Amino acid sequence: MNFGEKIKDLRLAQGLTQEELAQRCELTKGFISQVENNLASPSITSFIDILDALGTSPSKFFDDKEEKIVFKDEEFSEYVDEENGYVINWLVPNSQKNHMEPTLIEIQPGGSSLDLDPFDGEEFGYVIEGQIDLIYGNKTFKVQSGQSFYFSAKKNHKLVNKGKKAAKIIWISSPPSF
Repeated sequence: MNFGEKIKDLRLAQGLTQEELAQRCELTKGFISQVENNLASPSITSFIDILDALGTSPSKFFDDKEEKIVFKDEEFSEYVDEENGYVINWLVPNSQKNHMEPTLIEIQPGGSSLDLDPFDGEEFGYVIEGQIDLIYGNKTFKVQSGQSFYFSAKKNHKLVNKGKKAAKIIWISSPPSF
């Protein structure tokens, strides 16, 4: 980790000059410059003052985990349910830890997803190919290719493919429920 560069990046992200940061920390501009160029190391107290002025904490500063943004198909997790005639792919690894869980579900003709119990959340889907019946409580909605659905998950729900070809759906649950 380039300590000084990280402090400089945080300072620039806050739109501060070295002088402005120095004033907020009761340090000199020259000292901030030396820290950013790895020519000087601040005391623990000065370091915490700098981080406070930059709106961060030591734990966040030293957290080197970079957020993963793009995922490849080899990172997807697949589950095949031959009995019910569907395949589900989790499009984001470990998405059950996130606020939403995007999946790609393919339902064979005559197949269906599991009947999901109500939960405090929302569901969104977009039919990429084919058509499905969305069973929501005691109502059925026909959803065709190019259409989407969105609902509060307060009732039992599932997807059924009564068509003659496979249906592919992007299905997002928030919070994760699969």
